[in-house]
Amino acid sequence: MDRLARWAREQPGKVAAHFPDLGIEVTYAALDARANRMAQWLVAQGLAPGDGIALLMDNRPEFFEIAFACRRAGLYYTPLSVHLRPQEVAYMLGDAAARLVIVSPGLADLAATLLREGAFGDVPRFAAGEGLPGYARLEDGLAAFPAPAELPPRPVGREFLYSSGTTGLPKGIKRPMLPWEQREAPEWDMTWKTLYGFDESVTYLSPAPLYHAAPHGYTRRALMEGGTVVVMAKFDPLRALELIERYRVTHSQWVPTMFVRLLALPEDHRARFDLSSHRCAIHAAAPCPVAVKRRMIEWWGPIVWEYYAGSESVGTCVVSPQDWLARPGTVGRPVNGVKLHICDDDGNELPPGEVGRICFEGAPRFAYHKAPDKTEAAYNRHGWATLGDLGRVDEDGWLFLSDRRADLILSGGVNIYPAEVEAALARHPDIAEVAVVGIPHEEFGEQVHAVIVPRDPRADQAALRAGLEALAREHLAGPKRPRSYEFAEELPRSEAGKLLRRILKERYLSPS
Repeated sequence: MDRLARWAREQPGKVAAHFPDLGIEVTYAALDARANRMAQWLVAQGLAPGDGIALLMDNRPEFFEIAFACRRAGLYYTPLSVHLRPQEVAYMLGDAAARLVIVSPGLADLAATLLREGAFGDVPRFAAGEGLPGYARLEDGLAAFPAPAELPPRPVGREFLYSSGTTGLPKGIKRPMLPWEQREAPEWDMTWKTLYGFDESVTYLSPAPLYHAAPHGYTRRALMEGGTVVVMAKFDPLRALELIERYRVTHSQWVPTMFVRLLALPEDHRARFDLSSHRCAIHAAAPCPVAVKRRMIEWWGPIVWEYYAGSESVGTCVVSPQDWLARPGTVGRPVNGVKLHICDDDGNELPPGEVGRICFEGAPRFAYHKAPDKTEAAYNRHGWATLGDLGRVDEDGWLFLSDRRADLILSGGVNIYPAEVEAALARHPDIAEVAVVGIPHEEFGEQVHAVIVPRDPRADQAALRAGLEALAREHLAGPKRPRSYEFAEELPRSEAGKLLRRILKERYLSPS
């Protein structure tokens, strides 16, 4: 018996998932039964243990049903971003060798485009719910399996995730399945349970798309612990506060851009909700400006936890709100027995305070799917793994992020880390967000360029620039000061909240 079946037996009527924007509640008994029927259908499609499927779905109950069904049927499942272009969908389906794809009726326009562009090739395609033209109805297939039944003892299926691909095509991360006999074995990383307190009492708010690794992983963990998840159709700051109050949310997860939008709400809007149930707000995915996080802690109290990790699971650093307040800007220290190293390009370990490549020692080894060269590049000569990020540690081993190696600015022979410049400019009280990139310069190779999002779009840009230049003179050495400024309404980010610097840089690249 897996954990979902256990909870369905022990608390069948408890709500496993609320979908308030759809007006749907799903009990543990209903989720367990649907997952069983779905697993029967998948097996009947001729899918063997280790085969895979793909999901192109918005936030709706079928996402959980299919995920748990794949785990029971011994299948890999790959959630696809709803923002992928047809050629990217075709690439990922081929790379993952997906045997079928299931889409949401809420993505009708995208589904029609993908069909028209031939993105699915000859992969069988199905539509959940009421169905879609050109797609077989999933519910018609499930009708042949009207009741739960005993399933064959297959290995435990799992997600087959792709990295976010901020610097190129996404890279697949396919890990081995657990044998059926080990289906209740604990995960390697239990941070979510030991530090954040996930248990049966949790009510977890997910304001992000379920196809992303963190929202998918944390909602699944909440369900496996017997808690309740509240899934937003899409993030809206006022709606998020309303749902925390309505469902007495205890845990949640965010990205920094959500914090920025929450803080932009009028004070009377922010103050009108009872958030007293909220005891753990987790954030990750992108560096959070110190001023933004400090304001969130002042508002929500010392409940804001942060972690640094990646889909590759090479290591995790975590910082509590109390430790962060003592060391503003840190993303934590390693957990789960993993060791942290800061190395130069030759793999030599650097002393505290020096910026280098962030490497982890001691985590289970991973491999990028069909990309041995990329896997090799993720490990140094010691066998320590990296996500490609740069950072430094202080004397006590607390990690501070700098940037990705690809984002380093080389101006007149000087290495400039955008995060350092951004941190200085973010001190300005009238700035909501800032991004710094290197753009071409005839003499120095690159120059520092700052893209600014003001809190008030109507603000005097000349005055803002003068204030920013004063901050730069006060806090930055000459080569690190921006030579140019640009004001924008928003910054380009992935759905996971990661800043897409390449989009900003592409505007200034000379045509080849």
